Amino acid sequence: MIFDPFPPFVPNGFQIKYAVDAWEKRGAAALRRQVFCEEQKIFSEDDRDAIDDIATPIVALSSLAIVHDVVVGTVRIHESAPGTWWGSRLAVAEPFRKVGALGPALIRLAVSSAHARGCQQFFAHVQSQNVPLFRRMRWRTLNEIEIHGFAHHLMEADLAYYPPFVSPEVGFVALRKAA
Repeated sequence: MIFDPFPPFVPNGFQIKYAVDAWEKRGAAALRRQVFCEEQKIFSEDDRDAIDDIATPIVALSSLAIVHDVVVGTVRIHESAPGTWWGSRLAVAEPFRKVGALGPALIRLAVSSAHARGCQQFFAHVQSQNVPLFRRMRWRTLNEIEIHGFAHHLMEADLAYYPPFVSPEVGFVALRKAA
């Protein structure tokens, strides 16, 4: 094994917020293509669908000092019917998956911001390998299904665990978990 005196820099804090700037939205789309098309090969060229026309993208932003520099995580949310919300396309860039806080922070902002906008039920189709994370975050499985050839769980969030969050455009800071 070769010792690397300069391991990749991973910041300790990340801004979790609605994607409002064009570069944030482009970064979220690029990260989704990387994860769902190139890594997982669920989609051939692009994962964009009709939901993107109505969905709100949420991002996790890496920072250099106080300036955000890259989108390292994303999820999208949308209201399918009054009071019924869905989350989908949760993705974290590979070098940042061991941070441990990004997936949960994105989920928390997704559900809590929808809760502040009148959400009465929040659902997601969750890939089977991610079900333990969602269960720890107070989600329950309603059904097991296959989507695009991959095993998923239809899951519902316990809204009592997600207090309404009224300023998602500003968001909050998620800190890297200790190793």
